[in-house]
Amino acid sequence: MRLGHTVLQLSLSLVVLAASCTDTAVLDKNMAIADNTWYYDNQPELIAHITDNTRPYNIYLNLRHTPDYRYSNIFVLIHRSGPAMADTTARIELPLAEPDGRWLGRSTGSMYAYQQLIDENVRFPDTGQYYFIIEQNMRENPLREITDVGIRIEPMMPNE
Repeated sequence: MRLGHTVLQLSLSLVVLAASCTDTAVLDKNMAIADNTWYYDNQPELIAHITDNTRPYNIYLNLRHTPDYRYSNIFVLIHRSGPAMADTTARIELPLAEPDGRWLGRSTGSMYAYQQLIDENVRFPDTGQYYFIIEQNMRENPLREITDVGIRIEPMMPNE
């Protein structure tokens, strides 16, 4: 019985290790929102270190909320800055529910997770650190039941 448990643990460890070795993201980070209450002035900042500015990248917005979130969507502002780049701000709408109220995200118990492509085929003008600030842009302040927000940046594959 103990040997079977050890083999199962080893198998799961190898699967996790293999998955982590194939992840090419230069940034995949989520920031927790304290007490699931997102205030306007709570603007998580994430930093991506770009070492190859010859490749195109895809940028995703990550978001998680509880089932008690009151809206079927969310608006956020994404502020970007970095070397040889003008500071930019984009307003993004992320749909979260079907018209009948069913959540669109992946359910993980008492949480719903989303990852939406917000910019594709992006070429960073230079190598270095790029800053991404995420600001909630809803009418309600604070916005309740948002648990995490983040950014994922991954290089595009040659055949994309």
